[in-house]
Amino acid sequence: MDQIASTILGSGRSAVELALFILLPIMIVMLSIMRWLEVRGLLNRIVLLVAPLLRPFGLTGLGVFALIQVSMVSFAAPIATLAIMARNGSSPRHIAATLTLVLSLAQANVVFPMAAAGLNVPVTLGIAIISALLAAACTYLLFGRHLSNQEITPDDNELLPENSDGQSGLLDVIRRAGQDAWNIALGALPLLVVALVAVNLLRLTGLIDGLETLFSPLFSALDYPQQTLLLAFTKYIAGGTAMMGIAMEQTSLGLMDARDINLLAGLLICPLDVAGVAILAAAGKRVGAVVKPAVLGALVGIALRVVTHYWLYA
Repeated sequence: MDQIASTILGSGRSAVELALFILLPIMIVMLSIMRWLEVRGLLNRIVLLVAPLLRPFGLTGLGVFALIQVSMVSFAAPIATLAIMARNGSSPRHIAATLTLVLSLAQANVVFPMAAAGLNVPVTLGIAIISALLAAACTYLLFGRHLSNQEITPDDNELLPENSDGQSGLLDVIRRAGQDAWNIALGALPLLVVALVAVNLLRLTGLIDGLETLFSPLFSALDYPQQTLLLAFTKYIAGGTAMMGIAMEQTSLGLMDARDINLLAGLLICPLDVAGVAILAAAGKRVGAVVKPAVLGALVGIALRVVTHYWLYA
C-alpha cells in the first residue's frame, strides 16, 4: 500500500511539473506570439498566402504554424494554433485535419535531445512531415468527412481587441494569452496524473517485464530491440518525455544503440499518446470534439512512419 501511495504521489508531482514548469511557459510565449500576429493582421495574411499550398491536404494556412511549432519547438507549442482555430471559427473538418498533422509529426523536444543517442534528425523530421501531411489528408477526406466544412462566426467576446497600437494593446494580448495558457494547463492536468499513475503502476506490478519476456521471440524475429514494449508502454501512456528518459538510460547502459533508436523513431517520437492528446484537446471544446477522427488519421501517419523507418534501418 505504501508503494501505491508513493507511486500516486510521485506521478502527481511529475504531472504538475510537466504542466506548470514545461507546458505553461511554452504556451504563454507561443500564445502571445500568435495573438500578437492576429491583432496586427499578419496572421490572416500568412494564412491567405499559404492556404492554396495546403488545401490538397485539408489544411488551412495555420497548418504551417502548427508544423513549425511541433518540429522546431515542442509538442505543446501548437496548442496556440489550435486555440486560435477554435476561436476564429475554423471549420471542425479543418481543425480535425490540423490536429492529425500535429499528432503525426516528430516533436522537437524529443527529436533534438535524442540526437545525442544517435538519432538522425533530418531523416526523422523529413519522414514525419511527409507522413503527417498524408495523414491530415486522410482525416479530411475519409475519417472526418462527416464533419462540417463550414466556417463558424465566433462570438464577440472571443474576438481579440482591434487596438494594436501602444503598450496597453500589447499588455492585453499577453495578459489574455497567459490566462488561456493557465486554463489549458489546468485542464490537461487531471488526465496527465492518471496517465502517469497508470504506467507507473504497470511497471510496479511487473506486467511490462512479463510481457517483454513473452514477446521477446517476436521482437527478435522483427529485428526490434527487447526494450520496445517498455518504451511503447511508457510513450503511449505517459508521453514522449517519459519515453525519452528511459530510452536515453537504456542507451547509456549499452542495451540499445543508434540503429535501435532510429528504427523505433517512427513509432515512439510523436505527440500521439494519452498525455499528448489530453493536452492538445484542452485547447478548446471545438478541438476536443474532433479528437476521434484526428486520432484515426494520425494512426495512418504513424503507420507510414513505422514502415519507412523499418525499411531504412531494419
